[in-house]
Amino acid sequence: MDEKRKVLLIATLDSKEIETAFLRERLEENGLEVYLLDASIRRTIEGGAHITPDQIASAAGTTMPEIRALNHEGKCMAIMIQGAIKRAHELDEQVGFSGLIAAGGSGGSTLGAAVMRSFPFGLPKVLISTMASGMTKPFVGTRDIMMLNSICDVAGLNTVTRRIFENGALALAGMAKAYEPVQSSGKPVVTMTTLSVSDPCANRIRAALEQDGAEVMVFHSQGTGGPAMDQTIREQDVSLVVDLSLIEVGDYLAQGLYDGGPDRCKAALEKGVPTIFVPGNIDFLVDGPVEGARLRFPGRMYHIHNASVTAVRADADDFKRLAEHMAGLIKEAKGPVAFYVPLLGFSEHDSPRGHLHDPSLPPVFAEHLQKVMPEGVPVVVLPYHINDPQFADAIIEQARAFQGAAAAVR
Repeated sequence: MDEKRKVLLIATLDSKEIETAFLRERLEENGLEVYLLDASIRRTIEGGAHITPDQIASAAGTTMPEIRALNHEGKCMAIMIQGAIKRAHELDEQVGFSGLIAAGGSGGSTLGAAVMRSFPFGLPKVLISTMASGMTKPFVGTRDIMMLNSICDVAGLNTVTRRIFENGALALAGMAKAYEPVQSSGKPVVTMTTLSVSDPCANRIRAALEQDGAEVMVFHSQGTGGPAMDQTIREQDVSLVVDLSLIEVGDYLAQGLYDGGPDRCKAALEKGVPTIFVPGNIDFLVDGPVEGARLRFPGRMYHIHNASVTAVRADADDFKRLAEHMAGLIKEAKGPVAFYVPLLGFSEHDSPRGHLHDPSLPPVFAEHLQKVMPEGVPVVVLPYHINDPQFADAIIEQARAFQGAAAAVR
């Protein structure tokens, strides 16, 4: 008889005891061995938990009485998350989890998601949450967490929540029973960013590098894609980075919707991975509905992508600010870097066919980048649009040169 797959159920029994018991029963009915992590703060429910609140507090270097004495929900939760992550990984080393699951409101979701994000991609993760129909980025981050909308609050059981919890248990059971840790393909890994408006360039590069024998991972740079790529670079042996879409950097500097955060691009530079940068999609910033975009960015060109998203034309000041930011990051690079600039436009929007075309602006970025770039880092300015085949071919040639140099060193 096959050994049962083991999963971790992350819960707070002081407020979700009935719901946790129901979810645990459904998981066990579907052939899983359930390990329970109880991160209760208000009171400790005795029995049933493999990881208790006291053990979690101890892992965080404190005690439950000391945590409760803080009398501050946010501070208490932060300490419990720290300890829960440590204890969850200790137990995983002992038994080997094939999946993680949690259910809760904003607090329980914060706890469950934090533990899940600490585990590698590929391991099944199901979060049943009242927060699933809203801003999910703080919970999912750069991980492969499946969020399931609980519809009703996670407060007691009813015909709706019973069905939702059962669906969540079934989803985890199906994935856990088939789970195998991700195995390396054995090919050199290349990571790349893009958006749909730079896809012709990305697709040509990807096809060529795959033909060369590389495994190319492409990330959608919409605010979490770039950070997810950076996380992958930190955790895996990546041989080359083609950071084709820097819109998340532009939006970070302008506080746009595709903000990739202050650490965007740092992983490859700090690790010394050969990197090719391209200012793809920096010709526009991403804002919300057009009415608000016009107030935040008056006098610009706008493209209404949909009712919730507006592309706003970036101007010369945006370009100079981004050039200086990138030069500052590249200054700390521990490996080879090249920066390629397509002088005829940075995205499909920034073309004669596009909605935000302004041919006077790409030269502004190129000139300022050349002025501020650290000595020894090539800035290659080419008389092409980013989606012209000739530009992609130049990137391919540089990628092969970096790959060849790295292979010679090995």
